[in-house]
Amino acid sequence: MNASSRGHDNPSGTPDRSLEVGQNELERAVREVFIRQVAASRAPVGDPATAAIRRAHRIQRRRTLAGTSLAAMAVILAAATAMQLGAARPPVRETVVIGDPDSGPVVILTPTAPPTAADTRTPLADVDLVLGRAIVTAQGRRIGLVDAGRIERAHRLADGGGWLAVGPAGLPGRLLWRVAPNGTAEVLLAGAEEIVLDATGQQVAWKQGTALTVAKVVNQELITTARAEVPAEAVPLRFVGGDVLVRLAPDRPGHVLWRLQPGRLDPGTDRISSRIFGALPDGRLVGEVTKGTPRRTCLTLLDPVAELAPVGADCGPELSDGGSGAVSPDGRWLLANRRSEGQVKAVLVDLRRLGSSVEPVPAGPAMSGAVVWSAAGIAYYVDSAGQLIRVEVERATAGRLPETRVMGGLPAGVHPVVVSSG
Repeated sequence: MNASSRGHDNPSGTPDRSLEVGQNELERAVREVFIRQVAASRAPVGDPATAAIRRAHRIQRRRTLAGTSLAAMAVILAAATAMQLGAARPPVRETVVIGDPDSGPVVILTPTAPPTAADTRTPLADVDLVLGRAIVTAQGRRIGLVDAGRIERAHRLADGGGWLAVGPAGLPGRLLWRVAPNGTAEVLLAGAEEIVLDATGQQVAWKQGTALTVAKVVNQELITTARAEVPAEAVPLRFVGGDVLVRLAPDRPGHVLWRLQPGRLDPGTDRISSRIFGALPDGRLVGEVTKGTPRRTCLTLLDPVAELAPVGADCGPELSDGGSGAVSPDGRWLLANRRSEGQVKAVLVDLRRLGSSVEPVPAGPAMSGAVVWSAAGIAYYVDSAGQLIRVEVERATAGRLPETRVMGGLPAGVHPVVVSSG
C-alpha cells in the first residue's frame, strides 16, 4: 500500500504505525488465534488454522490488490482483539467442518509415518476391531493407524472404502476421521459435542451448542443437508431410518425423532421413555419407559408415528441399568445390561415374546462399550475387563457361556473397540 492510498483512506493523517503486514506474519497471527481457542494437546491433521489459511490463499488469488490489503487489515485487527480478550474469557469451541463445500478440493496430507504393512493372520472375530493404534479386520489383516488419535467408535464403509472413526469427548470436542484402507486418517469434523453415524456410514449428525446438523459424506467431504436449533442439553443418539433420534436431556426421560426439518426442533410429547435401544424392521422402536402405579420401568415398543407412544399394554422385563444395548438385525433379540440381585450382567430379551412373565436369557458379563451384531444370531461387545465377548443366541438359549477372547498387547487402560458395518 503506497503513501497516496494511505492518505486517501485515512484523511486524519498518517497513522502512528504501519499497516503493512507480511504474508508470513498474517498466517502466524491467524494460526495463533486458532491454537489459543482450541487449546488442544495436538492439532489435528486438518486443523482449523490450516483450513482458514488455505481459504485465504484462494481469496487472495481472486481479489484485487486493494481488496486483499483491506481484508488483511481486518484479519489482523480481529486477531489482535481475540488475543486481548482471550485472557479475559474462556475459549469458545466451534464445530469446524474441514471438508465443507467452500474449502476446495480435499488435500491428502503425506503421512508422518508409513502405515504398518497389512498381513494375513487368523481372524480374531467376524467383525473389525480397533486395537490401540491398529485396525484388525474380519479377514485377518492388521492395518496400522497413521495420524489418528484415540478412537471410541468406528464404522466400516462399504466396498473397501475404509472407515469412519469418532474420537472421545473432551475439552476440544469430538473428532471425526475418515480412515483410508491403508490406515491414513484425515479429519472431517472437529470440535463437536456429539457425533453419530448412520448404519451405512453415508450420513453424519453432530451437535455443537444449540445447533444440530446432518451432513452426507460425499467424496471424503461433509456436505450439510439439514440444520436445526435444539435445547442446549439435547443429545443426538442415533439414526432411525432417515431421521435422527434425539434425547431431550440426559438427566430426565423424553425423546424425539428429528425429521431433518430446518428451524427450531419440535420437542414432541414423549416424556416417559428413559432409554431407546434401536428399531425393529417395521420401524417400531425398542425402549424403556416409566409407567403404571406404582411407577416402574419396563421394556416396551414405541410408535415412531405417534410421538413415541407405547404400543399396546405389553410391559417387558425391567432392565434398570444404564449402558448400551442393541437390537438384532432381524428384530428378534435385544442384547442389553440388566441389574438383578445386585449384579449387572448382559442378557438377551426375546422381543417376540415381550411380557413381564418372560425372563431374559443370561448372555455374559456386563458390557462396557457398544454392541455390534455381525449377523442375526451373533453379537460382539467388550466387558469392563477389556475382553471381547462373542454372544451366540443358540449357545446362550441352550444355557452355555459365551466365548471370551482376551486381547493381549494393548496399553493399560486401552480396550478394544468393536467396529460396526452397514
